[in-house]
Amino acid sequence: MSSNRRGLMLAAGVATIAAGAGAGWSWWRDRDAAATDQDSAVDALWSSDFELPGGGHVAMASLRARPLVLNFWATWCPPCLREMPALDRFQRDFADWRVFGLAADQAQPVRDFLARTPVSYPIGLAGFAGIELSRRFGNHGGGLPFSVLFGRDGRIAQRHLGELDRARLISWAQGIR
Repeated sequence: MSSNRRGLMLAAGVATIAAGAGAGWSWWRDRDAAATDQDSAVDALWSSDFELPGGGHVAMASLRARPLVLNFWATWCPPCLREMPALDRFQRDFADWRVFGLAADQAQPVRDFLARTPVSYPIGLAGFAGIELSRRFGNHGGGLPFSVLFGRDGRIAQRHLGELDRARLISWAQGIR
């Protein structure tokens, strides 16, 4: 092999390694940025409060002492409505846990729905900003339903996009004590 060809191959190899290192650095930086954004979203959540459909507000800090299932939902989302009985039963059966529904919907449809189909857990009104909040917790596509499990320490322990069932909720409860 000629020295020019070896030099070209060496330069190509160095360029490939440099590109890989740059891509790795970019991935590492983006991963850290996403983690930082989620941390700031968690901190912001615990310092916020949400209007309740029947009036009043709930301070999220009041829900922090126990494990929490934060469920993003909307009245126009069929899987959201199908999972609500499982969430309701879970709230009743696991008294040391909290479930909090965050409606990414307009207030009146939520009020109308809850008048017909009440649940035992509190529902907060986030409006369509609830979708953006769910994105900050890792729901990049903005799909519903989306649930986030917070441990006793107030940090994210699990996330789930799609309809929750009783088996998954019980699994979560058994994994977080």
